[in-house]
Amino acid sequence: MTGEKHMPEAAGQVSDAVKGNWVDRIAPEWSRPYLRLSRADRPIGTWLLLLPCWWGLLLSMAHDGRASLFDLWIFVGCGIGAVLMRGAGCTWNDITDRDIDGSVARTASRPIPSGQVTTKQALGWAVIQCLIALCILLTFPLAAIGLGVLSLLPVAIYPFAKRFTWWPQVFLGIAFNWGALLAWTAHSGRLEWPAVVLYLSGMAWTLFYDTIYAHQDKEDDALIGVKSTARLFGTDTPRWLSRFLVATATLMGIAVIMAGIDRNPLSLILLLVGPWAMGWHMLWQLRRLDIDDNDRCLTLFRSNRDAGLLPVLIFAGALIV
Repeated sequence: MTGEKHMPEAAGQVSDAVKGNWVDRIAPEWSRPYLRLSRADRPIGTWLLLLPCWWGLLLSMAHDGRASLFDLWIFVGCGIGAVLMRGAGCTWNDITDRDIDGSVARTASRPIPSGQVTTKQALGWAVIQCLIALCILLTFPLAAIGLGVLSLLPVAIYPFAKRFTWWPQVFLGIAFNWGALLAWTAHSGRLEWPAVVLYLSGMAWTLFYDTIYAHQDKEDDALIGVKSTARLFGTDTPRWLSRFLVATATLMGIAVIMAGIDRNPLSLILLLVGPWAMGWHMLWQLRRLDIDDNDRCLTLFRSNRDAGLLPVLIFAGALIV
C-alpha cells in the first residue's frame, strides 16, 4: 500500500474528494489540477478556516454593540480570503509533502505526486493566491493587516510539524484559527482578550477534529515515520477528544462572557447557547467515533462544518435581540 500510487477511476480525481464535486464535473480541464491543489474539490477545510473568522467578527460586534456596512465587507472578505488562503496553504503543504504523499494511499492521487502539475507550477499557484488575498487584507485596518501578514509564519511552519513533533495538530490550530484574531481586530481596530480566548477555543476544536481526521492515515504514517496526535493517543483517543471538547466549549463560553458582559441579560444568555450547542454536536461525534473505520472518521470530520456553524447562527441571532 505504501509503494503504489492509487488513482481513482475518474482521471485526475483525488481519492478523498467529494464524489461528483464541481471541480471534476464542470471546471475547465486545464484548471482542475490547480483547483485540486487548493482543495476546491474538498470544501470542508475552507469552512474550518472561515468559521473562526465569523466567530471573531460577531463577538467583536457584540462586545462594542455597533455594526456598519464595513462589517458586511469583513464578513464577505473573510469568506473570499478563506478560500484563497486555504488554497495557498494546501498548495504549500503539497509542495513540502511531495515526497511523502506518494507513499500514502489517501494522498498519492494528489496533483503533485500523481504528476498532474510540477512543483514549480504549484509554487507559482500558491504565490498567485497569496497576492490576491493580500489585496483583500489591505482593505482592513492596519492592526488587522499586521495580523494577516504574521499569519504566514504558522502557515509556513505547519507542514513540517509532523516531522518533529507528535502534536502537529497544535500548529494547524495556530494557523487555522488565526481568523478569530484577525476578524475581531478588523471590526474593532484592536486585538482584545476575548478574541484571544476565542482563538484558544478554536485551537482545542482543531485538536478535536484533526485528530479524528488523522486516524485515516495512522497506518501509513507509522510506516513512513510521520507523527500525529492520532498515533500518539491510539486507543486512548476518545478520552483525549473529550478533553478537547470540554476545552472548546468552556473557552468559547468564557470568550462570550468577556465579550457580551455589557449586553442585556437575554442577549448574553443567547450568546452562551452558541458554545453549548457546539459542545453537544462534538459530543454527538464522539459517541459515533470508530477510530478504525476510515469512512466514519472522514464523515465525522466533515460534520464539523455544522458544529462550527452553530455558534455563527446563534451569535448572529443574539445580536438582533
